[in-house]
Amino acid sequence: MIRNDLRNIAIIAHVDHGKTTLVDGMLKQSGTFRENQVVNERVMDSNDIERERGITILAKNTSVVYNGVKINIVDTPGHADFGGEVERILKMVDGVILLVDAAEGPMPQTRFVLQHALELGHRVIIVINKIDRPDARIDEVIDECYELLMDLNASDEQLDSPILFCSGRDGTASTDEHVVGTDLTPLFDKILEYIPAPEGEPEEPLQLLVSSIDYNDYVGRIAIGKIERGSIKVNQEVTIGDYHETKKPYRGKIVTLYQIAGLERVPAEKATVGDIVCISGIENITIGDTICDTTKFEPLPFVKISEPTVEMTFSVNDSPFAGREGKYVTSRHLRDRLFRELLKDVSLRVSETDSTDSFKVAGRGEMHLSILIENMRREGYEMGVSTPRVLYKEIDGKLCEPIEELVVDVPETSVGAVMEKMGTRKAEMVSMTPMGSRMRVVFHVPARGLFGYRNEFLTDTKGEGIMNSVFYGYEQYKGDIPRRSNGSLVAFESGEAVTYGLYNAQERGALFIGAGTPVYEGMIVGVSPKPGDLVVNVCKKKHLTNTRASGSDDALRLIPPRVLSLEDSLEFIADDELVEVTPKNIRLRKKTLSNIQRAKDRARM
Repeated sequence: MIRNDLRNIAIIAHVDHGKTTLVDGMLKQSGTFRENQVVNERVMDSNDIERERGITILAKNTSVVYNGVKINIVDTPGHADFGGEVERILKMVDGVILLVDAAEGPMPQTRFVLQHALELGHRVIIVINKIDRPDARIDEVIDECYELLMDLNASDEQLDSPILFCSGRDGTASTDEHVVGTDLTPLFDKILEYIPAPEGEPEEPLQLLVSSIDYNDYVGRIAIGKIERGSIKVNQEVTIGDYHETKKPYRGKIVTLYQIAGLERVPAEKATVGDIVCISGIENITIGDTICDTTKFEPLPFVKISEPTVEMTFSVNDSPFAGREGKYVTSRHLRDRLFRELLKDVSLRVSETDSTDSFKVAGRGEMHLSILIENMRREGYEMGVSTPRVLYKEIDGKLCEPIEELVVDVPETSVGAVMEKMGTRKAEMVSMTPMGSRMRVVFHVPARGLFGYRNEFLTDTKGEGIMNSVFYGYEQYKGDIPRRSNGSLVAFESGEAVTYGLYNAQERGALFIGAGTPVYEGMIVGVSPKPGDLVVNVCKKKHLTNTRASGSDDALRLIPPRVLSLEDSLEFIADDELVEVTPKNIRLRKKTLSNIQRAKDRARM
């Protein structure tokens, strides 16, 4: 049977190319909202962090109805660290919309996700977005898209992919780059015409592949997937197992069944081939499992999720300020929360260490792990987090490390500074392409070489540079890379920072704190321009005398402190330092807080 009343598509693109904004336009023009309904911008970015940062982190499902046909749409993340979300979502759909910025063209993440879509044999509709940008270079971007398809060994049918020209913000699309459309009708028509309808046998025994997992405190795990064969109904008895036989097949029952209508999950009694459904009531179900009829258990193969490349140690907060601000502070709380995250994040790995107070957490990159930390601190957790470390592999008896493909768009005047920094980080230049007054340079650089580089990059390019990286592969170990040339300014004693102490300390380097900030011995309060740590007393008060001299009481002027975000802090810390994360504050500290003990340890070395 061919389901002509249904289409399943995913929207894939690099970060910030306008996927979520385009979905907004599709929802509005399909009549999903009432005419007088107040709707937020980027309505699919429902997570607080997504809205603040303007990026999509979790793949989400929605649907629209056009000319009597239901179109299931999956909005996917664009950042490379969340590639695990995209890889598995592609198994749920029959075609993809490849969104490309009219000025930036295809970027590393575009290539990464498109490769998986082509391997699965999906049809592709290319949409050139933001055609109203003043720096749009539409003809060159079209050529780059076709070159990318050829590089990725696309089939003849995939090379003949149709191209549309869009402005997601204005909600317009057209088939001619010189004609501005009036609405998104050309895009809807092309989806119905070009993306194949789901096919299958509705009378055969059930077969459903779980591609995503949601979690709810009331109903537990919610499995999301597409029905590949047969039908499913509430209270049906099923068998659950996986293709790789990592666990023994077991019986379960469908307690609730939902289909997606607009932005809501609507209860359903029954669903059939091609439908994307949400199921609850089955314990221990996970991504990659197949739900089958009890009479015929045939598990489906599942895409292999890429391995983590970066690891951090999460430990119980043991600073002098521990327990003041957080609700969950014990190792049991920390352990339960990390293992609960594994239920829905397939790219994450959590392992126990020799200590009961710390856990190793591995993910796809710094951003992947920093989002987890940010979510945890907002939920009321306190913890200490170590510096990121790359995960090495031994291949053919040789030590290998993860390599990133880094693409930088910089002004021509900044190319020299960027290439010099990349040289010290053991990077190899792959290509250099002029783009008007700017240059696009591609490097292959060890993943550890990018730790702490983003701030330097913005300084070197005067804030005008754009850098994006994606995992490239494993290559032989490239040798030592200096992590940080600057030392830290470390607090001498516990107390409250005062203007007099800070005024004297700011001559030694840039400060991270202002007057009135509580500090403790061993806390990092700034950065020194020279190698080696300096101990400074920011709590030192001025000694008062009974004689006055002209000018002695002039106001002391403090340079405004440099406030570090969570990502900045993770990039900054050295191997002997930690980031103390609480719901209200992010502090940097030494692992060994006692200044005397650290001096003794250095003397022994």
